[in-house]
Amino acid sequence: MNIAPITVNAIINGEKIQTDNKITRENPTHPEQIVGYAPNNTREQTIQAIDAAYEAFKTWAWSDVEDRIARMQRAIQKIKDATPEIAELLSREHGKALYDAQGEIAVSLMWMEFAVENVKKVTAPEDRKHETGRTIITHDPIGVVSAITPWNYPISLSTIKIAPALLTGNTMVLKPSPFAPLAVSRVAEIIAEEFPSGVLNLVNGDAEVGIELTSNPKVAKIAFTGGTNTAKHIMKAASETIKKMTLELGGNDAAIVLDDFDVNDERALRRMVIANFLTAGQICMIAKRIYVHRSIYDAFVEKYIEAANKWIKVGDPFNPDVTVGPVNNKNQVEYVKSLVEDAKNKGAQIIPLGTILNPELMDNGYFLQPTLVLGADVHDRVVVEEQFGPTVPILPYDDEEQVIQLHNESIYGLTSSVWGEAEHAIKVARRIEAGTTMINTAAIQGLDVRFPFGGVKQSGVGREYGLDGIKSYTETHVINLPNDLELPYIPE
Repeated sequence: MNIAPITVNAIINGEKIQTDNKITRENPTHPEQIVGYAPNNTREQTIQAIDAAYEAFKTWAWSDVEDRIARMQRAIQKIKDATPEIAELLSREHGKALYDAQGEIAVSLMWMEFAVENVKKVTAPEDRKHETGRTIITHDPIGVVSAITPWNYPISLSTIKIAPALLTGNTMVLKPSPFAPLAVSRVAEIIAEEFPSGVLNLVNGDAEVGIELTSNPKVAKIAFTGGTNTAKHIMKAASETIKKMTLELGGNDAAIVLDDFDVNDERALRRMVIANFLTAGQICMIAKRIYVHRSIYDAFVEKYIEAANKWIKVGDPFNPDVTVGPVNNKNQVEYVKSLVEDAKNKGAQIIPLGTILNPELMDNGYFLQPTLVLGADVHDRVVVEEQFGPTVPILPYDDEEQVIQLHNESIYGLTSSVWGEAEHAIKVARRIEAGTTMINTAAIQGLDVRFPFGGVKQSGVGREYGLDGIKSYTETHVINLPNDLELPYIPE
């Protein structure tokens, strides 16, 4: 499939802005093919976008919530109508299988609809009368939000920020990743068209754009999804003006398989395989290391390989039989290769998984055959670093205290999963240091947008999704009206 490249624009104060300097996005399946171009915006243009959002906030903050809801509902319907076109574009620029791209849009819409349905519940003022008078509590918008999003789930990790921010009365400047800027720009354009000029602005660019978005004094909040190291720079930049922040960062999520897990449960094993290799392993909340009780280790590995070989089909994302497409970019390919090679050099066994359906693509595109790593040490790079690619180590453990320690000694704590008898698994889960722990499932299969999502330790600050995710875009304002200003406990 060789389609003419598209060009997406920046959106600043309601105007589409083109630039001579552009970001080129190739097709990871066929890197010689250009999918499209995004603007490489300057610092000056970023300032213009922030200024536009700052001015728009002065009136948008006081807009009627019913009007905001109606606008977002129109945007949701337009995204639904454009889903086939957007999913195809996302698959081409990202490399994820077409069904995966369609699923990302479905999750995005599910969240946007939840936010629409619940924003009034979150922002409704409280009016309390009590023995000393009356207190009014409001939940007000914060101001200009800088949203910086990654390439692995560009649409869902943008709409997770756009919907609650705009619905609660904030304005926004969105910066997508240069590794997947096209489909998300299309979605942002659809949404921006339904809102007043300046409410949602869109810029692309490199470090100077990101620095401006995180340091400009007119920005009141930063919403960032990405790497932990980048977040450290963001926190430093934001500290000068004490900005609000929601940070969803890296995770080296572990799956713990208890001694009472049924290794013959094919459906559970399929869920685990999907939790390791969906989107070629490029998901922050995917299971990236598996600890299995030694008593069932050998049997588990055998059944896991069987399940993986059934589900994993590597090839062209537009092949309907394909479940795993290419990795998004060449740098990520080389990084994952280095982790596998390091483990191999230290004596680990590397087992290829699945079937390659389109062998002719493997050498030319950014493909990696999924692999299982056996015999790695708990301190090897492939275990302690976040692979973000199609490889996973399986390690044995001897008792629960040991595996809980192995899990919790990580600097990360985004999600985790425990596999076994339900009550036993819940008991273990209560001792896990993570933002979310799933029982007998993992990754997107266990995600529910009605409940908060985020990490502990160096996996993040704050929560997205759920009512907490909406409320995180508001400030609480308390207005007190005492009955008697001559309060008895204040001396004359």
